[in-house]
Amino acid sequence: MRFVMRSMIAIVLLAVTLAVLTLAANTVYTGLKARWAEKSTPRAVRERVYAAPVVAVSVGQVTPEMQVWGEVRSRRTLEVRAPRAGRIVWLADGFEDGAQVQAGQVLLRLDPSDARAALNLALSDRVRAEAEARDAARALTLARDEAASAQAQADLRRAAADRQRTLRDRGVGSDAALETAELAAQQAEQAVLSRRQAVVSAEARVDQAAVALDRLAITIAEAERALAETEVSAGFTGRLSAVAVVEGGLVGMNEKLGEIVDPDALEVSARISTAQYARLLTPEGALRAVPVKATLDLPDAQIVAQGALARSSAVVGAGQSGRVVYATLDPAPGLRPGDFVTLHIPEPPLNGVFALPATALGNDGTVLALGPEERLEAVPVALERRQGDSVILRARALDGRELVTERTPLLGNGVKVRPIRQGDSRAAAPAPDMVELTPERRAALIAFVEGNARMPQEAKARLLAQLAQDKVPAQTVQRLESRIGG
Repeated sequence: MRFVMRSMIAIVLLAVTLAVLTLAANTVYTGLKARWAEKSTPRAVRERVYAAPVVAVSVGQVTPEMQVWGEVRSRRTLEVRAPRAGRIVWLADGFEDGAQVQAGQVLLRLDPSDARAALNLALSDRVRAEAEARDAARALTLARDEAASAQAQADLRRAAADRQRTLRDRGVGSDAALETAELAAQQAEQAVLSRRQAVVSAEARVDQAAVALDRLAITIAEAERALAETEVSAGFTGRLSAVAVVEGGLVGMNEKLGEIVDPDALEVSARISTAQYARLLTPEGALRAVPVKATLDLPDAQIVAQGALARSSAVVGAGQSGRVVYATLDPAPGLRPGDFVTLHIPEPPLNGVFALPATALGNDGTVLALGPEERLEAVPVALERRQGDSVILRARALDGRELVTERTPLLGNGVKVRPIRQGDSRAAAPAPDMVELTPERRAALIAFVEGNARMPQEAKARLLAQLAQDKVPAQTVQRLESRIGG
């Protein structure tokens, strides 16, 4: 009986062992079959077709536009400086940065005490000098009267001497009487000379008084100017900037108190290359007065100002290159001196050219044209200008042909493309078909991906991320199931 039981157990164990070996053999065979099927299944090689945006070009006339950075400046700027030292005793209301001032408006006053005292002293000196001038005029009149009297007396003395000479010649008079008369005449003439000297001195006194009055007039004018300079006024209508004064503060002579800027007289200074400057010249070598546009880009708006080229720099600065051009601007609300704007300067038009996005031009100087059977052809072109994100090219053979506007490393000569034209409904790629997986089907696919040792980790992570979604691309599911024989 015991022998029968042991025989039955041995038979059962043998049956289990054979079942396990059969299952293992079946698993190995299934894996080998899948590998053989994968190796033996021929893959159809199809040519890759890439989508490429194209545009038809037309050769004609294009006006290049030069875009340079420039700084806005004011053509009328006045520095407000203290004409003399002193203490500020009064400030106008609104004497601060950004305040609007009118021409002739009094901005501040310095302490006028010293200037007024100097003017009063000069006026007092003028009164004294005028009195001195009147006294000198009276003294001159008296000196001239005394000189006339002395001359009359000298004439009488000379007549008496002549009479004594006549009497002596007749033998009536004596020599002593003649000598006495001659001596008296000489003394009278000497008195005349003294009186004439007194007249000259009086005239010199009058001249000195006149000079003193003239000097005092200059002193008074200077004192009045000094008193007037205690008031600082605006030279023209504008806005205040860089104000750095307070009421009661001390300022020195010629100290800067602020600036007055005219916000309506604006210009832009921009540095351009010598080649760009040469394109802006007339055949005579003068700068063309072309209309320009200055733009200031803001997050939600754009400030635009119109203007015209006015002049260029006279010299090239030390260590600099190129030229500096200046463009006057029309009044533009919002622009202020110091803003950095984009200056758009039109150049002379070019004939026989066309414009394309800069991405259409390759590093080898060629563009890709759409040829027969929608294959690309590399065509060399001549680059005329670069402006912003566009290029101006010259190639008359491309007139009317379609060119690729966005060149990528995948596109080249002979590559077949699917052209995407502007307004083409096929421009947008269709969305891939998505399928929902059952839990069993999803688990089987995940197990296959995780157990595949030949699959790169990056691809494995990408596929697992797709399989974790609610919907999985149908193409991905079909490719995985074909590999596991599902």
